[in-house]
Amino acid sequence: MRALLVRVGADVTDEGGGWNGPVNPKTWEFAYVPIPEAYPQHRRMRRPYTLLIPALARFGWELPARLRQRTMHLDPDFAKLTYGDSNQRAAQIQQKLRRSDLIVFYAGLRAVPRQRQLVYALIGIYVIDSIQPADEIPKREWDRNAHTRRVRSPRKQDVVVTGKPRLSGRLDCCIPIGSFRRKAYRVAPDLIHRWGGLTVKDGYLQRSARLPEFCDAGRFYSWFKKQRARLLKHNH
Repeated sequence: MRALLVRVGADVTDEGGGWNGPVNPKTWEFAYVPIPEAYPQHRRMRRPYTLLIPALARFGWELPARLRQRTMHLDPDFAKLTYGDSNQRAAQIQQKLRRSDLIVFYAGLRAVPRQRQLVYALIGIYVIDSIQPADEIPKREWDRNAHTRRVRSPRKQDVVVTGKPRLSGRLDCCIPIGSFRRKAYRVAPDLIHRWGGLTVKDGYLQRSARLPEFCDAGRFYSWFKKQRARLLKHNH
């Protein structure tokens, strides 16, 4: 078994939407907020940010005005159990992962009430069912993922991962894994030890072209299952 750790969700950069999704530090309930879509999508396949309004309202947050007319790059799409990627990251997924391997999703979340430092936490996991080049996905299935919802034809270098039902999905409550130390956000040292190590120095967390890999995926997965995190069938 192999496993990759992938950062997803909105962040404070312009490409990331300029903000972070909310999390309740008392219950670890959170709202999954994707990044904005950078390309036109087929009209009937668009996922507008306004779909997030009810989820954000539970935290007392409003959708920023700059996003009210925009479309989400809903990826991962937990309702469809898909995740798409491109370029170097897509190549790593194809080269390193196979059926029954893992993709573990984490995000930087903003604690409610708004706090300066972020909560870095696991928000979902896929036990892989399939990995497909995006251009091999039939048109009738394009609405399964953000990369195939785009008006342009799906690109050969893009991949779409599908998770196994009942073993994959969004978590009902996130699992905090890191904090700000040594001038960066990093996985807690005790977790790195429990997981059997990561391929990034001292648990360094960032959105990068090189995806961190778990040194002992089986050990991590045993730890994860002990957390008894409930998998949901929806995105938000």
